[in-house]
Amino acid sequence: MQSLTAHVDARKRARGIAVMIVLGVLILIAFIISMNTGFIRLSPMDLLMTLLGSGTEKQSLILFDFRLPRIVISILIGAGLAVSGCVIQGISRNALADPGILGINAGAGLMVMLFISFYPSTAAAPVFLLPVLALVGASFTAALIFILAYKRHKGLSPIRILLTGIAVAAGMSAAMIVLTLKLSPEKYQFVATWLAGSIWGTNWKFVLSLLPWIVVLLPFVFYKARVMNVLNLGEELATGLGAPVSREQLKLLAAAVGLAASCVAVSGGIGFVGLIGPHLARRLVGPKHEMLLPTAALVGSLLVIVADTIGRWILQPSEIPTGIVVAVIGAPYFLYLLARTKS
Repeated sequence: MQSLTAHVDARKRARGIAVMIVLGVLILIAFIISMNTGFIRLSPMDLLMTLLGSGTEKQSLILFDFRLPRIVISILIGAGLAVSGCVIQGISRNALADPGILGINAGAGLMVMLFISFYPSTAAAPVFLLPVLALVGASFTAALIFILAYKRHKGLSPIRILLTGIAVAAGMSAAMIVLTLKLSPEKYQFVATWLAGSIWGTNWKFVLSLLPWIVVLLPFVFYKARVMNVLNLGEELATGLGAPVSREQLKLLAAAVGLAASCVAVSGGIGFVGLIGPHLARRLVGPKHEMLLPTAALVGSLLVIVADTIGRWILQPSEIPTGIVVAVIGAPYFLYLLARTKS
């Protein structure tokens, strides 16, 4: 019996690794296509020559200063938002939980918007300060949601978390709308684009401001995969197995909020990635977090880079914000999940 279980686990692990390899290849293909997507086209030979340092000054400017940082940011925020959603779904045991739906993205966005309203957002120091400010807003929002959703002697109900998050997100969005009324026309145009989920940080400074958060928090969450498996068994059983439930939940929630906040700071209000990524990953590799978390990261990266590429291609020379393209995919999927979920 034990050997049979080990054999099944080995097969699932092999399947998970194969799925991640396929997703990695798809991301690489999307990366190459995205480098050649835009109003000014670069042929495959132009791309190769430019990457080798033999392209023209204009080609180097387009590729290295505009497209590559945007593509890298797309991959990073896709991974960050998907893993954040996966952690929040695991902690709350709510299949519909997502940083955007619960209002965590809105809280981060409100702080970033307040900052942008009073300071230029292109200077080097503010760029690195944005993720910290977003973290403050997201942490406040997450704490507010869990305080309002918590009931004494009953703990956290998944449906209460969802409904409370939606209400808090609506309040944060209303505050942002009020704030936009006091902006200058130039800043209003920027904020409106940002709220729609445009990847506005298209230079290497924004990559460097986001990278430390991803490099630190993603490995931490992956390291906690086994702990998340235990937490999914329920608080009583997890406590019986010796897991410090409250402390581990707090650590994981802090990591999830940090990932969501840092991504929102450079991507704007992109929603549904944290919902779709974990769900598709769960269908592909199952519920064990050792495979689920990295697969969700890859699915999120693929989703955002494809959405950004479509947004830049479909209405050239104009572009559709990435958040709108993701929402076109995510909103119907959310309704589908809502219809299937038993309250």
